[in-house]
Amino acid sequence: QVQLTESGGGLVQAGDSLKLSCEASGLTFSMYSMTWFRQVPGKDRESVAAISWNGGMKYYTDSVRGRFSISRDNAKHTVYLQMDSLKPEDTAVYYCAADRFWEAVMRGRPQEMDFWGKGTLVTVSS
Repeated sequence: QVQLTESGGGLVQAGDSLKLSCEASGLTFSMYSMTWFRQVPGKDRESVAAISWNGGMKYYTDSVRGRFSISRDNAKHTVYLQMDSLKPEDTAVYYCAADRFWEAVMRGRPQEMDFWGKGTLVTVSS
């Protein structure tokens, strides 16, 4: 049984930092590309950052490039999202997702992801 478990969310002020973690179990983690999505009520789930199976390729959506950094530790079966200079518009539920194919990850379509976590809420106050 595959499980992706996010942690690290919380309430912070604008300008602060948070580091999200997503620990995977039940899959060969090193074979999967990983994506962080986020969603606010009434909007589609948005791909925020992604990393290939070995960390050699990374993707960031424009609104977070330069502020967020994605990384992974295959030995710990964990992917991270370091979020700096947080803004109120970063407020969302953040989900991690796993997929075997980088091409699918780059398309950023939630329906193509193989596995999902349950999410962690990030709230940024102004």
